[in-house]
Amino acid sequence: MFSIARTVRELAARLRSMDWVLFFSVLVLLFLGMAAIYSVDLSRDATDLTNVKKQCFALLLACIIALFVSYSNYQFLEHYRVWMYVAGIILLIGVLFLGHTIRGARGWYVVGSFSFQPVEFMKAATIVMLASYFSRRARRYFGWKEFFESFAIVFFPVIVVMFQPDFGSAVVLMGIWFILALFAGMPMKTLFMLILSGIVLFTIAWFGLFAPYQKARIATFVNPTADPLGQGYNVAQAVIAIGAGGWFGRGLGFGTQSQLKFLPESQTDFIFAVIAEELGFFGVTLLLGAFSLLFLRVSRLVRLSRDNFTTYLLLGIVALMFLQVLINMGMNLGVFPVTGIGLPFVSYGGSSLILFLFYIGIIQSIAIRTVRVTYQSF
Repeated sequence: MFSIARTVRELAARLRSMDWVLFFSVLVLLFLGMAAIYSVDLSRDATDLTNVKKQCFALLLACIIALFVSYSNYQFLEHYRVWMYVAGIILLIGVLFLGHTIRGARGWYVVGSFSFQPVEFMKAATIVMLASYFSRRARRYFGWKEFFESFAIVFFPVIVVMFQPDFGSAVVLMGIWFILALFAGMPMKTLFMLILSGIVLFTIAWFGLFAPYQKARIATFVNPTADPLGQGYNVAQAVIAIGAGGWFGRGLGFGTQSQLKFLPESQTDFIFAVIAEELGFFGVTLLLGAFSLLFLRVSRLVRLSRDNFTTYLLLGIVALMFLQVLINMGMNLGVFPVTGIGLPFVSYGGSSLILFLFYIGIIQSIAIRTVRVTYQSF
């Protein structure tokens, strides 16, 4: 009886120590995403709501994983960083030979009616690997040795991802490394050399790695009116959908752009446009407010973290989320080229949802074990 009572008390203490404000913000994002996916499914000829069912299954699995991770010690990730990284590289190489091509990129393992995108796992492995590397060098001068060693960690997965080709995920991986390197103290001369190298790499990629459709997307970004019925069509329809939403939207399931199928990939790349059209300014404000709250809570944990690995791990996670939100919304608004990056917690995709809730489990594990964040301390 004593052990049972003690276990119950420990469980209650951990529940109180969870960051419930962060939990609420993620819940809002999941609700908006599921509502938008349901709305898109209504426009399809099939009435069995296939995407909704798949997303619900992925959500259930993701919640179980997140709960398990939140009650585990997140420090175990550092011990398995090399295994995670190697497994990620193997999965990325394997998908080039065994994977299926979806939306122009050979980046999915497909088993029956379910698919898995290994680059999502690679993002997690890269964050853990970089967090471990920078945490062990946090008090050192950031020189060329640190530059090349840390860059090598992200270079190999980026090259493999570019062969799929998946330019959007490659940019996100590079962005995570860049943000962590800046926090680690990368000097300005190194930053200048990095920008110069980026220009050179982009030139090489343009002539040797980019697929024709990727070049067309970038050309359309530079001049959106060049091909309004071709590569510029998606962005044009997304902008129309966002502008048509008004204050409170047309109503869930009544958006003309998504329901009449003017907006391609409406459940993934352009789900932000669906929310903007059907829920209007109110829905967009709710979406942005939830993301802002999520970033604020993680930033608070960064300031209060007790060790370097925790700090860089949180920075890597928030960098990933911020970059994907920025790129996805920029795509929908025509500010960035269309790169196939989904909106975290919102866009349809099982592997992405599982990994992002895995990150939430890590964040909650940190909150429980380090700073005891509670709703009352917000």
